[in-house]
Amino acid sequence: MSESTEMKIDKARASALISQIQGVKDKIAAVAKGRPVRLVAVSKLKPANDILALHEAPEIKHLHFGENYSQELTQKAELLPRTIQWHFIGGLQSKHTKNLAKIPNLFCVSSIDTLKKAELLDKYRGDQIAAASNPEAFGKIKVHVQVNTSGEESKSGCSPGEETVELCRKIENECPNLELLGLMTIGAIARSKETTPENENEDFQVLREQRDLVKKELGLGEERNLELSMGMSEDFEGAIAMGSDEVRVGSTIFGVRGPKSEAVVVA
Repeated sequence: MSESTEMKIDKARASALISQIQGVKDKIAAVAKGRPVRLVAVSKLKPANDILALHEAPEIKHLHFGENYSQELTQKAELLPRTIQWHFIGGLQSKHTKNLAKIPNLFCVSSIDTLKKAELLDKYRGDQIAAASNPEAFGKIKVHVQVNTSGEESKSGCSPGEETVELCRKIENECPNLELLGLMTIGAIARSKETTPENENEDFQVLREQRDLVKKELGLGEERNLELSMGMSEDFEGAIAMGSDEVRVGSTIFGVRGPKSEAVVVA
């Protein structure tokens, strides 16, 4: 019996989680109007039990979960079913790339902001594929290039323009074990708080323009979709209205997070 099947799932907690994620899905559907939008349930600092409850619930069977810390993601990936699609959405450090590349069901790394990080992730994924007894278990890792759309010094990401375009070009042409999925931004908190489906967010406008620029400069045809990953708990409806293909929602689904020092991987 695997450790994931031995985890205890509290029925009351599971019911609350299912209700909360369904509420988010309903809001997404109302704004998206039939357009597919991926919901990444941000499970950082929440126990694996919560993830399993949403993944195994017959009415939900949620696939995509996001983590901010490399070690926490690695631990959860070892415990939970391989059918989960993991997203690393935290600030990426070069030292994280080796362990992340070992996770077979790592769907996407959403915080690529330098060529060095992309090259390391590509190298280590290639090493895994070469050494694996079943290489097909390790596909390409999808990546989003993170863009600093607000220009804040506290924010990670490439500067809009040439820096963003060139990093995308290098990934596209020189990283055979990565797949350029699109662009991601976090944006300014103040703008997020003011965002509604009617009140457009400047950061989301910048990311949309950068996506169009990258497609033009790299000569990508209309059939090639470059995603926009933008929108979190406070502003995901406004982000979808502006064309986001992926939103990252945590506290609205899982509730307020406690301090990192009190977090446990399994409750």
